[in-house]
Amino acid sequence: MKTLLLACLLSLTLGGCFSLGTHKDVPIVTYQLRDDGTVTPSTQSNPRSLLLLPTTSDAFYDTTSMAFSRAPDTRGLYQFALWTERPARRLSSLLLARLDAEHAFVSVAQAGSSVKGDWLLDTRLLAFYHDAVTPPGSVRVALRAEVVDLRSRSLIARKRFDVSVPVASYDAAGAAQAFNRATGTMLDQVSRWLQALPVAGVAQQN
Repeated sequence: MKTLLLACLLSLTLGGCFSLGTHKDVPIVTYQLRDDGTVTPSTQSNPRSLLLLPTTSDAFYDTTSMAFSRAPDTRGLYQFALWTERPARRLSSLLLARLDAEHAFVSVAQAGSSVKGDWLLDTRLLAFYHDAVTPPGSVRVALRAEVVDLRSRSLIARKRFDVSVPVASYDAAGAAQAFNRATGTMLDQVSRWLQALPVAGVAQQN
């Protein structure tokens, strides 16, 4: 009986993911994803202009609802926790702002603008969820990035980034804070990877 009661309480804590009675008085909380990483200006800019395609995502994550997992190979959505923007769209804005602030390239702009680019960065969000299999869990973020030379139409580099950050509390608020840290860590990694690409543009894949 105690085990069942504990399970019910944990379900309620995890954002009201399951319907246990009435939730008419439970407020919906909307969180804005932040870059909690470290902006480090580049000591030497890449002599190219970089264009960024909008970040795409797997279909399940193309929503403003915060995602979670309470069993291996399963996904669910918080009922009372939302993002201000869909994660992929917000991540695209944060990535552009980060690269622009760090002056990693001569210029950084969104693809489709009037800026003429040399390289094109294509990113896809593969995972963005609160792994709550073992409470309080951790958030997991995965991103695939590709850099293409626009003149030669050749692949410069490809890399997958996987970040996991522990969650401090077993709820949406704790998950949101961890997502901010995970996003910052991932943007740190993407920025360092881009700055380390050889000027000659030798293809790299991992």
